Amino acid sequence: MASTAGVFGNRCRALMAAAKTSVASTTAGSAAAKTPGRRNGILKKQPVSPALRQFVGAPETSRNDAVRKVWDYVKSKNLQNPNNKKEICCDEKLKTIFEGKEKVGFTEIAKLLSKHFQKAA
Repeated sequence: MASTAGVFGNRCRALMAAAKTSVASTTAGSAAAKTPGRRNGILKKQPVSPALRQFVGAPETSRNDAVRKVWDYVKSKNLQNPNNKKEICCDEKLKTIFEGKEKVGFTEIAKLLSKHFQKAA
């Protein structure tokens, strides 16, 4: 069995090195195509309802930031049910954004907050 260096000489190494750099350049090119300052989806800031505006303290926020602020508030006021950590016992401030519910499951938070975000035209 002959080695590839004996058959192809150093040409094989040169071809493999060129292939590695072309793959790396296309990967870097696709990452550069996305604009780093542009935010989409749950990271995009959108106008919010007056109730959520008062809770968050800003006229527009991203869905991600709104959920984060709710969790910060819940943790600071110790509103998690001690027997069931997946449940939040709402105080008056949270009831304004959670449709007056006494208790909210953590899986419901995003659904209840989505009603406060205005749809883009």
